[in-house]
Amino acid sequence: MTVPGRRERKKAATRQKIADAALRLFLERGYDAVGIRDVAAEADVAVTTLFSHFASKEALVFEQDEDFELRLVRAVTDRAPHEGLIPALRREIEALVAHCGAEGALPIWEMIDGSPALRQYESAMRLRHAESLAAAMAAGFGLPDSTTSCRTIARFAIDAFSLAREAADPDAALNEIFQMIEAAWEVTDLPGTVERPRVVRP
Repeated sequence: MTVPGRRERKKAATRQKIADAALRLFLERGYDAVGIRDVAAEADVAVTTLFSHFASKEALVFEQDEDFELRLVRAVTDRAPHEGLIPALRREIEALVAHCGAEGALPIWEMIDGSPALRQYESAMRLRHAESLAAAMAAGFGLPDSTTSCRTIARFAIDAFSLAREAADPDAALNEIFQMIEAAWEVTDLPGTVERPRVVRP
């Protein structure tokens, strides 16, 4: 594993400081009542510095977006040779649901659900995650990124996260959803479905 250098650590710390300041203000005052300049002042950074870390106001709420996407992709690419695709996906989705259902997360999701701009951003984010996941799946089978079967299963898996997060019993919801996903994957008739050997990244 590569140890981040001082510059990378400092950059990550600044990014986290901005995200923490934004979330604090959003929850205190309401998302729509807080502007970018307010966040920058709270985090004690320049507006240009804020935008060097976050492309938009909405992105401040979903500051772990890229990390979540990477985790989903690695669930496919870095799984053990004996581990099936769907079990690996389920394991990661379960972890993400647990993370997003942790104590203190409810006010954040209530804020997201109450904001059309944040709901739209989340929807686009989920679609992007699904496309990245589908590309990783297709690559494992030597197929084009546009392969419909991979894109379909990927979207099912991403939707499983949202459905389970909103369910009264997330574990039961995941059990039901992944039974359907597993069944759909088993009947998929893909050419060359013998997976290529995977190289586990450090």
